[in-house]
Amino acid sequence: MPITELLTRNVTYFKNDIALVEINPEVKNIPHVTWREYSLIESNRTGAFRKQLTWGEFDIKANRFANLLLTRGVKKGDKVAILLMNCIDWLPIYFGILKMGAIAVPLNFRYTADEIAYCLKQSDSDVLVFGPEFIGRVEEILNQVPKVKNVFYVGDECPSFADSYEKLIAYCSSTAPSVYITDEDDGAIYFSSGTTGFPKAILHSHASLVHSAKVEHAHHGQTKDDVFLCIPPLYHTGAKMHWFGSLYSGGKAVILRGVSPEWIIRCVSEERCSIVWLLVPWAQDILDAIESGKIKLSDYELSQWRLMHIGAQPVPPTLIKRWKEIFPNHDYDTNYGLSESIGPGCVHLGIENTHKVGAIGIAGYGWEVRIVDENRNTITDGVGELAVKGPGVMKCYYKDVKATEEVLDNEGWLYTGDMAEYDSDGFIYLVDRKKDVIISGGENIYPVQIEDYLRSNNAIKDVAVIGLPDQRLGEIATAIIEVKPDFKLTEEEVNEFCMALPRYKRPRKIIFADVPRNPTGKIEKPVLRKMYCGESVVAQQNEIHINDLNK
Repeated sequence: MPITELLTRNVTYFKNDIALVEINPEVKNIPHVTWREYSLIESNRTGAFRKQLTWGEFDIKANRFANLLLTRGVKKGDKVAILLMNCIDWLPIYFGILKMGAIAVPLNFRYTADEIAYCLKQSDSDVLVFGPEFIGRVEEILNQVPKVKNVFYVGDECPSFADSYEKLIAYCSSTAPSVYITDEDDGAIYFSSGTTGFPKAILHSHASLVHSAKVEHAHHGQTKDDVFLCIPPLYHTGAKMHWFGSLYSGGKAVILRGVSPEWIIRCVSEERCSIVWLLVPWAQDILDAIESGKIKLSDYELSQWRLMHIGAQPVPPTLIKRWKEIFPNHDYDTNYGLSESIGPGCVHLGIENTHKVGAIGIAGYGWEVRIVDENRNTITDGVGELAVKGPGVMKCYYKDVKATEEVLDNEGWLYTGDMAEYDSDGFIYLVDRKKDVIISGGENIYPVQIEDYLRSNNAIKDVAVIGLPDQRLGEIATAIIEVKPDFKLTEEEVNEFCMALPRYKRPRKIIFADVPRNPTGKIEKPVLRKMYCGESVVAQQNEIHINDLNK
């Protein structure tokens, strides 16, 4: 079935129940009343601090936008790009696109104007929906994308080169359009970084979108009573596909526009959130704030919070150990995935396997996994490339046959580019990205292993290990270390701490600096290579990436 049928079902059974809540801490400082009380005070303000939609209202907004697109000549199979910060309109717009048979094309809000233009061209987008944060970038590139005939603006004070989304949908029918959609129809294009400088367009069917909803439900047992807190950007498959668990169960989700520890904990408390997906830096910040006394847990109602899970990056076991000490009753799960496998869940740890923290887990619901050597032969021992197969694998890289053939074989196996190995119990441990392996003096060094070890140092907030060119060894492992506030750490102390590592794994160079991460929490290693290796070296290594979004 197409994923739009899940929305139709929710309207049938849960029409008046809350589907979405948006909390926007940027509106203004909030007095010491509950958020619901404050939202009533501010109910007549545009840009209110707290907004909400029932499933019925969600569906009406989606139908109105679908009908608006139809009146503008948009046809089934056309592409509609979304360039919005997280907001309460994001998901109804996404479903409006799907309801009239078009293909949704979410865009990274960090894209430069040139990157926006490239992605619009690569995806053959016919329509662009954008918000106030992107007025300058959109205006700059509109003459470069003549195929984009309709430009809709979501927000106040619509610029002259666009049409107002809010004003136009008010005059559109709230009845679902009569467009026949099957589960094999194309549903969405997501963008992922490539190795040639620009992102690849990843095409998914409705069937793979539905499978991601089933995976989330199967892994975390979401019920109608669960409340999911969504913090990461909705353009990314991770946030979207975790929210699909709420779509599948008919439960409420809260979109929080902010990542401060205080706001996350307050949101969990006041909105009664039971499931929270965090990125590693946010979890670390929460723990630091609790341990420093900035957050007093006794001030909040957190008894309903049952699950904390992390994805998008390797998770330091020391982080989960700290978390369980503070939140001993929480279930925990790690989710692994790529945009090519419709986001998280093709491999997952499982809430019953917390004793295996450090592993990414086992094959997820409906998925198969294997580890292969350089000839793509299955291996059971040693390090190899992780491959996955299941209903959530992409159709192809849109308009890129060569790149598709490089990662997707005739049997449906997707080769992830991630290096992994099994333990004796069959759990998979992520070793590193294939392209990130450091070869030093003939030895393969996997940066994640060094990073995990260094994060066990109580003074280290974050760390990234990259290879720097060396005339004698080829490359040397270099650790970029971000020290926690109020802590001090010297190069000598780091070197002494690393004596427990095998000699060839010890970093040869230490740099104290901030560790850049993208909105989905991944370390931006291409940025670090560019900073510390120099342009020419990075180019020679074919490691220039516009954004390290999803891989």
